[in-house]
Parts: sequence; C-alpha cells; structure tokens
Amino acid sequence: MGAIVGTGIYTLIGVGAGLAGPAVILSFIIAGVVCVCAALAYAEMATLMPAAGSAYTYTYSVGGELLAWIVGWSLILEYSVVCSAVAVGWSGYAAGFLTAAGAHIPSAFLSGAFAGGVVNVPAIVITFAVAGMLIAGTRESATVNTALVSVKIVALLVFIAIGLGAFKSGNLTPFMPYGFAAHLQGSQTRGVMAAAAIIFFAFYGFDAVSTAAEEARNPRRDITLGIIGSMAACTLLYMAVAAAALGAMPFTDFAHSPEPLAHILRTLGYPLAATAIGAAAVIALPTVILAFMYGQSRIFFVMARDGLLPEGLGQVNSRTGTPVAMTLFTAIVVSIVAGLFPLADIAAVANAGTLCAFVAVALCMMTLRVREPTLARAFRAPLAWVIGPLAVAGCLYLFMNLQARTREYFFIWNGIGILVYLAYSVRNSRLARTSDRA
Repeated sequence: MGAIVGTGIYTLIGVGAGLAGPAVILSFIIAGVVCVCAALAYAEMATLMPAAGSAYTYTYSVGGELLAWIVGWSLILEYSVVCSAVAVGWSGYAAGFLTAAGAHIPSAFLSGAFAGGVVNVPAIVITFAVAGMLIAGTRESATVNTALVSVKIVALLVFIAIGLGAFKSGNLTPFMPYGFAAHLQGSQTRGVMAAAAIIFFAFYGFDAVSTAAEEARNPRRDITLGIIGSMAACTLLYMAVAAAALGAMPFTDFAHSPEPLAHILRTLGYPLAATAIGAAAVIALPTVILAFMYGQSRIFFVMARDGLLPEGLGQVNSRTGTPVAMTLFTAIVVSIVAGLFPLADIAAVANAGTLCAFVAVALCMMTLRVREPTLARAFRAPLAWVIGPLAVAGCLYLFMNLQARTREYFFIWNGIGILVYLAYSVRNSRLARTSDRA
C-alpha cells in the first residue's frame, strides 16, 4: 500500500484527465485490469521463488542470465525513475502547502531545467531524506511507513466524501472528448489509451513486495497477501477518488495543477480540507519513494551477488543490515532525474521499464506451467492461461501507447545495458566463474 498509493492518484490523475477527459475513469479500469493480471502472475512466482530480486530472479531461474540482465536493467530504470517521479509529485504538494502557510519558494526552484525552471530543490531534499531513513535500517523504515500509509489513505477518504457531495453529472460530459485510441493531437498524444499508459503508473508498486521476499517471515503467505491484498484495496480506492474528482469539477480546471486534489477542495470552498490533504501528501508520499528505493537497493544487491554488477555494491552495513553504498548511489541518480525533468516524462519512462518486467514475469509463470506442471505451488494463479496472455498482451499494448520518444529512451537505456553486460557482466558473472573453474 505504501508503494502503490502515491503520486499516481495524488498528482497523475490530473495528467490523465488532461489526456482523456472524464473517460480517464476507463483508463484507470484498463490499467488496473492489466496490473491485476500481472499481480496474479507475480504472486505465483513469488511463492515459488521466495528470494530477493523480483522479476530479475524469476527470469534468471527460468530464462537464463542474458534475459535476466535485460529485465534487471529495466528494473533499475523502473525503480530509479519511479522514485524521481514521486519526488517531483511531492514537490508540487509541498510548494502548495508552504504557499498556503504563507511561505514562498521561487518557482525557478520548484521545477527542473527541462520543465521550465532551474532545479527542483524540494524533490532533491526529500530523496536524500528517504535515503537516510533506509540507511538507518529496515525495521525503523517499516514502522514509519505503516503510520504514514494510514495518513494518506484517511486523506483520500476525506477527499472522496467531500468530492462525492459536490458531484455534478454534467461535469462528465462530453465523456470521451479525445476518443479511445491514442493519437497525436498537436504536440500531445491523447485518448483513453494514452492516459492508461500513464495512469498505469498509479497501480504498480506491488512488485516492490517481491523484491524483499527473503526478508519476509512467512514468504508463501505474506508475499501472496501483500501483492493481491494491496492491489484489490488500491483499485477500489482509485475508482472512488477518480469519480469524486471528475464529478466535483470540470477536468479542464484541474488537469494542469501540480496538486489536483488539493486544488479541487480549495475551489469547492474547503480550504482547511485542501490544506489537510496537501499536508497528508507532503507527510506520506515519501513512503512511495521509501518502498521503491528499498526495492532498487535489493535489485542491485542481488545482481551484484550474481556477479553481474561489482560485488562491492552488494555489501551491507554490519549494524543495520542495509546496503549503504548502493542506497546512496541510488539517491544521487534519483535526485538528478527529479531535479531536472517534468513529472509526466519521468512517469512515462518508469512505465516502460515496468511493462518489460511484467511481461517477463507472466512469461515465466506460463513457462513453468509447461516445464514443471507438477511443481508444488503455494499459490496458483486462477485461469493462468487467460491471465498470463492477457498480462503480456495488455502490457505490450500499453507500451505501444507510450509516446514515441519514451519508447526510444527505453531502447537506448537497454542498448547501454547490453554494452555494460558485454563489457563487464558476461566475464565476471557467477556463471562465468563457475565455467572457468570447471
């Protein structure tokens, strides 16, 4: 819940509405269905292989080292850029909250050089603050996470109550002003599917659970409950928030706001509630950064353990049990992206990496169903030959609905990854060392 509920619903609902109009509700449903199918595949694989590494580990076991490298490299992109996107979303609410409190930050320091400003200072500050929490230790981070998740969910429930009270059906017409299929309109790709390709960002986060499967007390029970339970709860919550927002105000009035939910409440005449939801976002959105930065460090840790990255990156602090060097390195990369780029572009690039990982997990599940049909499974995905192909097809379709430049960034990133693999990993991996000894 800490990883899923965040910038996607607090901020990207405005971006999605700007791309699809009121039909962004359909975008939420489509993205949610694809994520549920992927979540079921994740749950089966996580209980079969309760080891750190998530999609990377599953692909390593099922498809071999090269495919695992591609997935792991894509996960590095996903987790790093997700942290950056949430940091930028947090910055928007922090600025609004401070302005309402009478403080003022120059606009040049609230957005990056590629978003019309100079550098997003609040995004950088929150990134290093969360990294400090992770370095302090996992147990302490989890305790803080639990408290803050409760804060942001209560805030969303308050928004739903107020928004539905001001619901006007006329705000939902025309329902689909930009059509269903993604298409270029001016310089912007619009349509229900274009919005779904971005809104998809709001749903994933359950995969962060599986990156830490080794640290669960009872992986077969806890990982399944964490993945399926969080997806079910968040899907229902998102539908209610979207309906309340779109019914309370014409989407054109909040589509470009960096703090759409607070903006809606403020416009409806609830300044205290707007300040409260802004405060909740400021206090609680860092839980998303925490969850994904935690997952990122574990992906690095496992890849380093397998020799695909320098082993020194996988060293953990003897007192806290956390990979300090890797967490600091992740924070530096995240802060650079968050400090320079706009939210919509960051979220789109994160989605590309995630869609690759989701496809890999669904294919791993189906491959093992054929290769090892009698393997004992603590959790079996229902209708595996329906949800598996649906997850693959849905993810590929969403990927094709991303903007062309986003797909280009993804392929460039993986091209760099292949060069790194050939230059370093293929000679230093655990498999290569084993082969040399043989």
